Amino acid sequence: MSKIETVVNWLQSSKKTVVLTGAGMSTESGVPDFRSASGWWTKTDPQQVATVDALESNYPLFHEFYSMRIQLLDKCSPHKGHYILADWEKRGILHHIATQNVDGFHSKAGSRKVDELHGSIYTFRCHSCGRDASKEAFLAKERCAHCQGCLRPNVVLFGEMLPENAWRSALSNIQSADVVIVIGTSLEVYPVNQLPMMTKGKKVYINKEAASHASYFDCILEGKAKEVIMELDDRLIG
Repeated sequence: MSKIETVVNWLQSSKKTVVLTGAGMSTESGVPDFRSASGWWTKTDPQQVATVDALESNYPLFHEFYSMRIQLLDKCSPHKGHYILADWEKRGILHHIATQNVDGFHSKAGSRKVDELHGSIYTFRCHSCGRDASKEAFLAKERCAHCQGCLRPNVVLFGEMLPENAWRSALSNIQSADVVIVIGTSLEVYPVNQLPMMTKGKKVYINKEAASHASYFDCILEGKAKEVIMELDDRLIG
């Protein structure tokens, strides 16, 4: 039996399947990743940009970086893999998604049960008073209308805590899952990299590049996220 057939069998017999996605799920939508050999972090030090310190001490650099990301994402859209996962949810094959991605593609593709562990780049707030702000105000580099504080996307910056509700929901769902499929993440970022180890169910790893955590998984499917998901879907339909 092939690895694909093995995973299909697990999916068909699973009463609860949870997916955890990372940057590799979005790269096929045209979104640059961060940690591969050609990723953004090889050109830009995240400790200089995606931090509270950068926001507070070098806001022009922080604003330039996130404005560039937002404008790039505006040109991208979910790919077929995102839509297949949404379809699996409708068919009762997939029960929950936890994602490290901030692009909102899972929800745009129709998935309803999604925990955004690193926040969303499409909602904004004042860093000082926490009041909501608009995308237009952020891109225009406006100050908070209430306190004149700096505006920021609702993403989790390095050193910040993950959203408590999203974390608790993801952890609870993974702990109770029969199958956990990890897609497109190098599992280098704490604490999300601990989540797959919290399940007693079968653990499947789908990624283009090998990772040091791969030995912890019951099955490894090497390849691009979209292509592997499409192959699994073809077998499920069959």
